[in-house]
Parts: sequence; structure tokens; C-alpha cells
Amino acid sequence: MIISASYKTDIPTFYGEWFMNRLRHGYCKVVNAYNKKISRVPLDRESVDAIVFWTKNIGPFLKQLPEIRSLGYPFVVQHTINNYPRALETSVVDADRAVTHVQSISHEYGVSVCVWRYDTIVFSSLTPFDYHLANFADLATKLSGYVDEVVISIAHVYKKTKRNLDSAARELGFSWADPDMKVKKKLVSALADIADSQKIQLTICSQPELIVAGASVARCVDVDRISRVTSRDVSARLKGNRKECGCYHSIDIGEYDTCPHGCVYCYAVQNPELVLERYKRHDPTSEFLFPPPPSILARDEGTQGDQLTLFPIID
Repeated sequence: MIISASYKTDIPTFYGEWFMNRLRHGYCKVVNAYNKKISRVPLDRESVDAIVFWTKNIGPFLKQLPEIRSLGYPFVVQHTINNYPRALETSVVDADRAVTHVQSISHEYGVSVCVWRYDTIVFSSLTPFDYHLANFADLATKLSGYVDEVVISIAHVYKKTKRNLDSAARELGFSWADPDMKVKKKLVSALADIADSQKIQLTICSQPELIVAGASVARCVDVDRISRVTSRDVSARLKGNRKECGCYHSIDIGEYDTCPHGCVYCYAVQNPELVLERYKRHDPTSEFLFPPPPSILARDEGTQGDQLTLFPIID
């Protein structure tokens, strides 16, 4: 079993203490966002093939990685570094510091362990086409030799994403756009060339329509990479989070509306005010990242001992 921690929130940055507590206890509990079903997810070493961490700032969690490795858990880090203006990413760590963290992980654990994400690409008056070219080239140069893959995607304009972008644009005085496919493919092609010049493979997350020469489908949860990291064959079925997703099956232990990074384009945050309120009352000793309401928690009373109820991730 592969554990995803987590594409719904940034566990390494904000909830590392909780994660380590759950790892030591050998399990955590999660609530399905759709059917509200509570499940007990095993985190013991025998059950877990590997952990995929998703983060924009691994810094607060760097001190935990040696313990995780000493306990025998293989891991991969999907690390986003966009270097966007504060209007788009309110509380994300400085890009140069994030680059230093990735370089440190690569040096300590190997180049296969960390994947760079330039994700999500937002076209705005603050980040126009040429901004992305120069910004991506600068980051790729700094990360050359420390990563072998960069994952990109262009903003999916969901209803909640549009609402948050529109609100930020009005408040902070910028504009944003969702350009046509020709413009998107032109940028992807240029970024693929830049990445290739730095010996980094460019892959595209959940947007097969953007595949161009030099780019390929991203598998953010990738058994081939995990097998390289573990030096043994790890198997899992191809089962992404949605139809377009190229990932192998994993169990995600995060929760939506819990990440305080303040990225206005984020699909995982519907209510930024709720996020801050929840973050303040987070309990790192809880079985849950965030316990559900009492009416849902009552359904969990019958869970006994090592009873496991695993559900497919269907986000």
C-alpha cells in the first residue's frame, strides 16, 4: 500500500507532528469527503510500501525524514516551487529557501527521491507568458542535477477556483485569464525545451490534451520511481484520482480545506477563512487530522482493534 500525505493539504509543512504521532502508533483515521465514511488506515511498516509527501515547504519536516528512513519507510517528495508573487501565494516559503531544501534532500537521499512541481501554472497580469518562461528557466537551472523530473499543470478553473481567483484579483488589483489551447501548448513546449536543456524530464499532471513533443504523462504516485528509491519492485494498480490522472493507487490521509498556504488558485481550498480557523484548533495527538462532527464520529464507535476499512480514493 502506498500512502499519500497529502495532495489535499500540506502535511509536511503544517501537520508534521501529527503525522509522526500516527506513524508511531501505526494507524490513522480519515473521513471520506464524499460519503463521510470513517476508515482506519494502517501505517505500520509491514502494511506500507512507501509514502509520497506533497509539500511547498519541506523545511519544517526535514528533521523528521531521518527518523522515517530509520524506521524503514521509503518515501518520495513531490515538492512544488513556483516562485509566484504574494498575491497568488500568500504564505508560501521563499523560493530560494525551497530550492535549498530540495538540494539537501537530493544530496542526502538521492536524486530520485524529490520531484519538482511547477504547479499550478496561472496566467495573470502578474504572471504572464514571458514571466513563466524566465521564472521556470531560473528554477530549472538551480535544480539541475538535483531532480530528474518536473511536473506541471495549467490551472483547472473549477467553480471554487474561479471564485477565489476573482476575489483575490479584485482585492489585490490584478487580472487573470484562461487562455486558449494554442497558447497553453506553446508554453508547455517552451517549458519542455527548457527542462530538457537542464536534463529534467517534463511531465504533465492530469491534462493529456497538453502533451507535446518532449513532455509525457505525469505519474505523481509512481511505482517505478518508488521501486528505484526502495531498490525493490513495488506493485500497485493504475488508479488515479480522476479519469485523466496517471497515478498508481494510493490511500490519501489528508483533508480538504486545511492548508494555510493561501494559494488563490488551489482546488483543495474552498473557504480560506475556514482553513485558518481549523488550523488553529488542530490537535496533533488526534487519530484524525481533523475529527469529524459528532454525528459522523458516532459511526466510528464500533471500530475494534485492528479492524481495517480501506476505501478507494475517488476525488
